[in-house]
Amino acid sequence: MDSTVEVTRLGSRLMPYLAVLQHDLITLRASRLVRLWFGATVVLTLLLIAGNWTQFQDGPLIASLLFPYLVFPWFFVIVVLGVSPVSGSRADILADGILSRPVSRSTYLLATWSARVVLIWGVYLVVMVPAVLLVTLAKRPVPDDAVTLYGIVSAIGIVGLVLTFLTSLAFLAGTVLRRPLLALVVLVFLWYPVGLILSVFSLEEFSPISLSQAISTQLRQTLRTPETPADSSARAEETPVVPRQMERFFDVFSGAPSAPAAARPEFFEGGEFGDFSLLRVVLGYGLPTLLTVLLALLCFHWRDL
Repeated sequence: MDSTVEVTRLGSRLMPYLAVLQHDLITLRASRLVRLWFGATVVLTLLLIAGNWTQFQDGPLIASLLFPYLVFPWFFVIVVLGVSPVSGSRADILADGILSRPVSRSTYLLATWSARVVLIWGVYLVVMVPAVLLVTLAKRPVPDDAVTLYGIVSAIGIVGLVLTFLTSLAFLAGTVLRRPLLALVVLVFLWYPVGLILSVFSLEEFSPISLSQAISTQLRQTLRTPETPADSSARAEETPVVPRQMERFFDVFSGAPSAPAAARPEFFEGGEFGDFSLLRVVLGYGLPTLLTVLLALLCFHWRDL
């Protein structure tokens, strides 16, 4: 009996949160910005796959598909989605909604933040999961790459965490500055210069630019026994030598065309991230995400509507 009462109380407390979450998801899904973004990311992903289909191995190709989400151009879309619920003309609508309905400020902010995170993750996964499956399962005229299932899942999760952090940062900027355009300008002039400076020191746990370069390294990691940089480079250099020589020998006598050598893009195969740590990256983006959400809640609670 007591458990039923507790469940009922919990459901009644979550009803305002779920109502705002559902309303925002429906509104966002019907917006032109989200529809254009979804179409543009599908087109860009297909163009990147088609352009590098016969050149890049699995690791660099997947890393190139994740680059637009980490660096450019989807940064601007995510920031616009993040700053809009708590700034500009939405502030007046928000004031009427909070004053006339039993919805607290923290409930509204968490619901709208959750709606944008769910939407961004949804668009991101709907595009990236089929693209990664296509790249890894299709037979392409490039040498096989040592990407693993653990590496693919962890890399996709890391990029999703960065998108969550960027959404939270946009929420905080919109809450503090109250003007969407001003918040967008401030974030652009802070995000890219700071990212460039941190990328000089190869700090992938803080710089999205360095993280996009280190994704290829993470894609080849295993869950149980991660390889050291020396073992990885030695295996990459020694293993294909004899089979490649024998393949070329038989191709000469059979007249079959030999497979073209895969290109090694310097940006994604720099080799400077042998000490890549998944835990450091998760903490480097996860803790600031929690901090920005908490600060946005505090600022939103204290400010006058």
